[in-house]
Amino acid sequence: MYEKINDQIINKLIGIVGENNVLTCKEELDGYIYDEYVLQQPDCLPEVALRPGSPEEVSAILKLAAENKIPVTPRGGATGLAGGCVPVYGGIVLSIQRMNRFLELDRKNQLAVVEAGITLSEFIQTVEKEGFYFPPHPGDEGAMFGGMIATNAGGSRAVKYGGIRNYIRGLEVVLADSQIIHPGGKLIKNSTGYNLLNLFIGSEGTLGIITKAITQVMSRPIFLRTMVIPFSSIEQAIDNVPLIFDKGIVPMAVEFVSLDVIKLSEQALNLSWPTHQGEVHLMVIVDSPSEDGLSRITDQIADVVLENGAIDVFIADSPARQDEVLKIRSEIYEAIKKETVDILDISVPRSEISGHVRKVQEVAKRYDLWLPAFGHAGDGNVHTHLMRARYQDGRMVPVDFEEIKDRLEAARQELFRDAAARGGVISGEHGIGLYKKNYLPLSLEATQIDLMKKIKQVFDPLGILNPGKIF
Repeated sequence: MYEKINDQIINKLIGIVGENNVLTCKEELDGYIYDEYVLQQPDCLPEVALRPGSPEEVSAILKLAAENKIPVTPRGGATGLAGGCVPVYGGIVLSIQRMNRFLELDRKNQLAVVEAGITLSEFIQTVEKEGFYFPPHPGDEGAMFGGMIATNAGGSRAVKYGGIRNYIRGLEVVLADSQIIHPGGKLIKNSTGYNLLNLFIGSEGTLGIITKAITQVMSRPIFLRTMVIPFSSIEQAIDNVPLIFDKGIVPMAVEFVSLDVIKLSEQALNLSWPTHQGEVHLMVIVDSPSEDGLSRITDQIADVVLENGAIDVFIADSPARQDEVLKIRSEIYEAIKKETVDILDISVPRSEISGHVRKVQEVAKRYDLWLPAFGHAGDGNVHTHLMRARYQDGRMVPVDFEEIKDRLEAARQELFRDAAARGGVISGEHGIGLYKKNYLPLSLEATQIDLMKKIKQVFDPLGILNPGKIF
């Protein structure tokens, strides 16, 4: 199906990006065969990794790849959790890491123009230094903008401020045939033809390679406060979430997390969580332009939860304490990653979270598995972890993977089906990538999948862009 890369093609690639940006030795290429997904796919070594420095160079690479039927796998910060940048068919890995400039801050329109290789960390530092704020925070600040856009990354703040899709106003995209297009722009409204901009957002590098983005920024909220609220059961914690929204309160983030994984994260970081009471905690982050407004919101939330089963309410109001709480929550995955087989990112309607989490507990008990579940209670995104370990005496105790792998697979499929039955989908923010593609029919009708394949065929008739992903 695909052609191999010969010395003649390598010489042409050197002519495009320069010798220092063409990597061919195995030791160099080994760093380009995986992302943050816990299980690595074997035999996915690319033939060459390229580091272009401009959209024109990306265009020239794709022109050469199309002429020679060579697969091209785009790669950002490799922080994804679905194998989206794994070069399944070898060929070219195209890294956008050199295209990392912050090009413009348009104060009048509250817009930033950036290259796709800028990291979330670099972007946040730049806009905040200029007095602005970027609400989405998918997690790993080493993520690059192109990758975040290509996966429509979410994060905990999506409940109030939305995910990446809500902030992208325009893109520069290099198509599989080497043409460069610019869907969108510095616009709020646009009803001019089909919305190609939104088609590229979340397309996981299968329709085009994103090289530039125009993204909305906003004025920074002056006051933030983090609340940690312990409950005796996960049902109590989850059932309190709609009660908060019923009061007209829209927090920046509402997370639910169990005490077992909190303790493991504390141990890994040598930090302390505000309380060890109860079994499950809500972490609620609120913001306000005034301190009085912030106090009013936190008082309202405290009144609601204390009337409905909360054991207590703890408030981290200093920036240092807030950062500590957020770090413990953010680093849970790193603390348990060693014994994680898969991290699900099922998304269900907010009203269905409690029922789905109860299903997780029922499945875990029936298959005798440890399936820690935590996530974004405010937007319905539940991260259930399939573990090759038990939680015992405050630590993870590994178990033989071969003995439980069939049960883990059965649990995964049951939870995916439960999500579909509740009007949900198998991925809320990580994408389908390589590792979820076999489960896509559990979420989408056959007609929808067929339409997606036809769209792929139109944009990439030779199938050279990130092949082996989504379908």
